[in-house]
Amino acid sequence: MTSSLALIIEDDPDLATIFAEALHGAEFETEIIADGQTALARLDIIIPSVVVLDLHLPFASGRDILEHIRADARLNDTRVILATADGSLADTLESKADLILLKPISFSQLRNLAARLRLPDTLGE
Repeated sequence: MTSSLALIIEDDPDLATIFAEALHGAEFETEIIADGQTALARLDIIIPSVVVLDLHLPFASGRDILEHIRADARLNDTRVILATADGSLADTLESKADLILLKPISFSQLRNLAARLRLPDTLGE
């Protein structure tokens, strides 16, 4: 099976590592980016299958990154998981995200959800 790319945009290195390990467990290749500006530049080059996105990032907000992803036709099939402790902000972005996970997020929770992302049309079920 060919690996799909999961882009983890998270400025907490411990959480980013946990997310990467969970996504590896769901057979994704992973790339970690710790700031919003770098993430925006990278998203102009790559087409990830999944983006795990923190909303509070240095240099560009998660909201801006989500808007960027949704405005780019190349990224129409990219699934976005918001990973945040800010439930009220997440609620305002619910229509643009495929899934919202409120921190703290368990390793097994993310791994299991990521595994579902590898199957077509199973996220909303």
